[in-house]
Amino acid sequence: MAVGRRFGATRRTTTALLTGTIGFLSSVAVAVPVWAQQAPADGYFATPPPVDMSKLLPDSGQPDKKYKQSKGCVQRSTLGQNIVLKNRPWGQDYLQITKAQEIVKAATNGGVGRGVKVAVVDTGVTKHPWLPNLESGGEYVATPTNGQPKGLEDCDGHGTEVAGIIAAKPDNPEVGFIGVAPDATIVSYRQLSENYEPDTSTSTPSASNTTGGTPSSSTTPPTGSDTSLPPSGGGGTGSGDGDQTSPGQSNGGRQLEKAGTAGTLKTLAEIIRGIADRKAADVINMSVDNCRTATGNITDGEQQVQAAVHYAAQAGIVIVAAAGNATDTCPQNDQPDAKKPKTIVTPPWFADDVLSVGAIDEFGSVASFSVHGPWVGVAAPGTQIISLDPAEGSNGLANLTFESGDKASPIQGTSFAAPYVAGLAALVKAKYPNLDAKGIINRIKETAQHPAAPGGRDNFVGYGVIDPVAALTQSLPSEIGNQAPIPPPQLAQLPPANDHSSTPMIVALAGTGGGVVALLITLFVMRTIRRNRPAETASRR
Repeated sequence: MAVGRRFGATRRTTTALLTGTIGFLSSVAVAVPVWAQQAPADGYFATPPPVDMSKLLPDSGQPDKKYKQSKGCVQRSTLGQNIVLKNRPWGQDYLQITKAQEIVKAATNGGVGRGVKVAVVDTGVTKHPWLPNLESGGEYVATPTNGQPKGLEDCDGHGTEVAGIIAAKPDNPEVGFIGVAPDATIVSYRQLSENYEPDTSTSTPSASNTTGGTPSSSTTPPTGSDTSLPPSGGGGTGSGDGDQTSPGQSNGGRQLEKAGTAGTLKTLAEIIRGIADRKAADVINMSVDNCRTATGNITDGEQQVQAAVHYAAQAGIVIVAAAGNATDTCPQNDQPDAKKPKTIVTPPWFADDVLSVGAIDEFGSVASFSVHGPWVGVAAPGTQIISLDPAEGSNGLANLTFESGDKASPIQGTSFAAPYVAGLAALVKAKYPNLDAKGIINRIKETAQHPAAPGGRDNFVGYGVIDPVAALTQSLPSEIGNQAPIPPPQLAQLPPANDHSSTPMIVALAGTGGGVVALLITLFVMRTIRRNRPAETASRR
């Protein structure tokens, strides 16, 4: 009988342990989808990994390799020189730039944006009589061929047009065009060029050059004159060689690390670090980017830029970047799940520290070439652009770019939407000098024309098209310690994209199923125990 009692007790103990084990495994099975959602194995798509500050690079002040000129620089128009476009750009009227400038001028009793420095990291900026406040920043392509200070040669034409949108100040009363912050100072850094290519016949510049200049090298065209070089794509009413595009794509983008061109993520990271260390600017405009297929990983160059923008943002600099242009090599993010983009654009990917700018067209719609993504912050006009003629010696304007040497097309791209936002940041800085970088960005976002989407934000225009007048006048609850109201979604809207995660439903169903299974097993075990009790009682008797 003692053996029977021991056997019954052992069986009950084993049954209880089995039940507890099954219950534990059921809870683990419920948690697995959550672990899988958070694990690094899921990759880095919409959200980049945490910042690795060990990737922060010092500023060498020079190119990362030696480049040589491969195409002729942009030249003055063969259709007519120093053209004066009397009409105002539609984007200037759409954003009420004139009214915004009057507000700043009245509040500061001075110039519009005076005292604010905007760094333009681009293809360089050519001196122009309507860009009076222009300073040398740095040279990361090659020694200027014309003896100009570092950063003040623009062979491509792109950077000059970007700078004009920010701070051009025409002295001709017949000209309707004007920069957003005409009294701000432009600090130019030439960081890339599509008219230069790596020079494989010579060695990399020596790292011993610590003076901040470029290495001694010759950028003289191969046969001694610009006219012997392949054309860069047209004359002075254009911006140089635009990207080859398809309908609905942009010709205004400048891609970093593009084969056969000058410009890498490494030198971009160095420039950003150098600007922060020297306090060389209050705002940085980057109408350059690197676009690649999303793989769930992050490259060394991207980590370097991520560390640099975080470093500069912590130093109080407003960082503005173009959201990117859809091209044959940079596919549009039109996949169903917005949280798993197929295209990653840097620097916009680092949205915690970068205000990225999408583009709208002259009809107020999202420009078809503007790359979508969870990192888009705001939007601004990016089509039918008018800006400074970038050709050396010009004193006119440009509204065209040329492709293949003879095909004229309007200037467009998120490259030219970004400087509208950089200019607005300069105006906000001038009117609210005690506002820090985060405060300036927050003011621009909160006063934007929010889209009809949950939380007042979507992946096309971010928090909406900027509203300069509101950004300069509106009282924000967030600036006096209150939480800003969240714009409610409008009732009349198209069904949202099918980008909702199925993880919560999977977790719920798994948990319910696991609980039911555990309950059934417990009931079965308890029933077995009860059936065995009479036999054990009889044996004890």
